Amino acid sequence: MPARPRERPQAPGCCTPVLGPRERARARRDAPGHAALADPVRLAVVRLLARQPELCVCEIQRAFDLGQPTISHHLRILREAGLVGCEKRGLWAYYSLRPAALRRLAESLLEVL
Repeated sequence: MPARPRERPQAPGCCTPVLGPRERARARRDAPGHAALADPVRLAVVRLLARQPELCVCEIQRAFDLGQPTISHHLRILREAGLVGCEKRGLWAYYSLRPAALRRLAESLLEVL
């Protein structure tokens, strides 16, 4: 069993925690979305979806000089981060933005300023 890290004793009035549990939880919640947007291809996909309410995966793939497996990988990361939604229709998958998730990420960045 791994040993628990020791907490350092704090001097009175010194080294008080800067972030409380709520802020740390929010950072853990938002980190996957920020990480997903840190890739240029995924950011471009989000911008592409911002111009259209919904796009077929084949339309997204045509916008890039990348193979289908690579596009699918990027779309999966965006889906897992909750930034895009996907609806299967027959053989095709249609993607759309989740504006509330993007708004939440934007608000978390604005809080830093």
